[in-house]
Amino acid sequence: MRDGLAPGQSYEKTHTTTPEMGIKHLGPGVPSVLSTPAMIGLMEGTCVEFLTPYMSLGEQTVGFHVDVRHTAPTVIGQKVTVRVSLQEIKETRFRFAVEAVNEHGVKIGEGTHRRAVIKTKQFAGS
Repeated sequence: MRDGLAPGQSYEKTHTTTPEMGIKHLGPGVPSVLSTPAMIGLMEGTCVEFLTPYMSLGEQTVGFHVDVRHTAPTVIGQKVTVRVSLQEIKETRFRFAVEAVNEHGVKIGEGTHRRAVIKTKQFAGS
């Protein structure tokens, strides 16, 4: 892991929601909205994108804990901005505060996410 990471740093990314991110189980005639797993995936992906420049060759991070509330719907096609804030570093583990806000400024989700550094060759069983 490279130097430069510190608690308090933050990062954000805006995503456009796609049909693949929508829930399907409500049936026909119901507008497709962003699913909870897809929202969490956006949060995790934003953390990965933030951390990747700090990883050394052969390193990456994996998520090992998610505690997130999905608090409001977002219709597919809308933009969602995910903000992540690094709260804590313990050796090779990171704790983030995460939140997602739709294009109307409505907070749709928030919580915490934890990630850990792994050696990609060892993790893949090589």
